[in-house]
Amino acid sequence: MEVLVVEFHIHPPRVAAFAQAIADNARASLESEHGCRQFDVCRDPADEGCFFLYELYDDEAAVQAHLQSPHFLQMNTQTAGWVASKQVWRYRRMPLPPGAVGKPAA
Repeated sequence: MEVLVVEFHIHPPRVAAFAQAIADNARASLESEHGCRQFDVCRDPADEGCFFLYELYDDEAAVQAHLQSPHFLQMNTQTAGWVASKQVWRYRRMPLPPGAVGKPAA
């Protein structure tokens, strides 16, 4: 599985609008992209303009499908001027040991 980790720092006047736009993008990704397995949007409690994304995809083709999706392209264009900085990391998820299971969400 392919992992994208993205950190955004947003200009203060645009934080609320960015929060809505990135949440809409995450929802659309999960609802319409077959290969998108997880899309978490997180914020730094000490810096409201700092957003952290954790995205999990089946494979590279699913990542590319996401990057070409209409909702991503629209969000990316809409928010480009709101972003003070953006950093992207790419990882490959390691399989869990046999018998390991996750915990249910609280």
